[in-house]
Amino acid sequence: MSSSKSKCIVVFSGGSAANNLVDVFRAVREGKKCPLSYVIPISDNGGSSSELIRVFGGPGIGDVRSRLVRLIPDDPDHDDSEKAAIKIFFNHRLPKDQTAARLEWLHIVEASHDLWTNISTAKKELMRAILNTVNFEIVKRMRPSSTFDFSGASIGNLFLTGARLYTGSFESAIYLLSSICSVPNHTSVLPAINTNFTHHISAGLANGTIITGQNNISHPSETTALDSLSPTSHEDTERHDAIEDANLPGTLPTLRKQYINFSKADEDDLPARIQRLWYINPYGQEIRLAANPAVITALKDTQAIIYSIGSLYTSLIPSLILKGVGEAISNPAIRHKILILNSTNDRETGPSSNPYSALDFIAAIAKACGESRGLKEEVTKHEYRVGGDDGEEGSEGGEGEEEYA
Repeated sequence: MSSSKSKCIVVFSGGSAANNLVDVFRAVREGKKCPLSYVIPISDNGGSSSELIRVFGGPGIGDVRSRLVRLIPDDPDHDDSEKAAIKIFFNHRLPKDQTAARLEWLHIVEASHDLWTNISTAKKELMRAILNTVNFEIVKRMRPSSTFDFSGASIGNLFLTGARLYTGSFESAIYLLSSICSVPNHTSVLPAINTNFTHHISAGLANGTIITGQNNISHPSETTALDSLSPTSHEDTERHDAIEDANLPGTLPTLRKQYINFSKADEDDLPARIQRLWYINPYGQEIRLAANPAVITALKDTQAIIYSIGSLYTSLIPSLILKGVGEAISNPAIRHKILILNSTNDRETGPSSNPYSALDFIAAIAKACGESRGLKEEVTKHEYRVGGDDGEEGSEGGEGEEEYA
């Protein structure tokens, strides 16, 4: 086997959209006979993750859980196999009704739920131990001002949170879930940041508006421009500070809200293009964060980087702006850098009156990699190779070279 074939493939992606291409990436990996690594951001603060973050803090784990469960090997000849049962188990969501959700949760942790059918006793008791850990932590954190809302909660997210709390390590929690899901050793799911803390993002629009929090960026909401002089902002902060949860006093109110119920189908335009994205502390101040060392290691040993389908500014850019990523990607030894474009533009790559072109996607990725390296100025010159075959017209080597499909 040649050294080039042993080098890995790194896929930058979010959660649900890129799950549709997992079988494609698996086939490419098998053809190249090389390891495959998925780099997933941890800045999601919507859905059931928002309630876990509110009560426990910690990273947004939904996309990591989604990819791990999607990687469970299929067993098409046995619909009642343990692998199929585990996939159903970790993809299961509790009812939207709060009372019904809590009741079903108790049936699950007490092992009286039908979801446990076809799961071996050894795995069931291990999984129950972790779920009972998170259940104990939920009960321990109950206060008159704050109780956990099980509405629509993902069992997989609850499990991954319980494993993180039990081990004290996000990395160990991912390893445990990977093992239970029988994810092959040659495939890894790497959080962009390996952390036990919550990290949020903000986006700056061309009209000067700042939108804070990934859920607000991706889905229609009121603008969240940081106005420290706003009486309403002070009132909201004081009201939220009276609630005893995992948020520090003074945390921006928009970062403390529950976003359990929202429609992913809503695609109202942003008022202007997104110009830049950055990480913030709980008070809205910009911070620079380092990438997971495992991500940098994978990038140093890769033959190809794939920027997968998904939301540009909430699935790809949060991983690319981290310290160390841009430097690693700029390595000329990485022969292929491939962008897979979405079939349509979404809220983040509009507005509809001024939609992104393919080159706009590439420029945004190049700019993010530049910011990772501390380059604040606008990207003004990059050389791109459109198509992908060596020797094509317009092909030039060097930093910033991208292929796109």
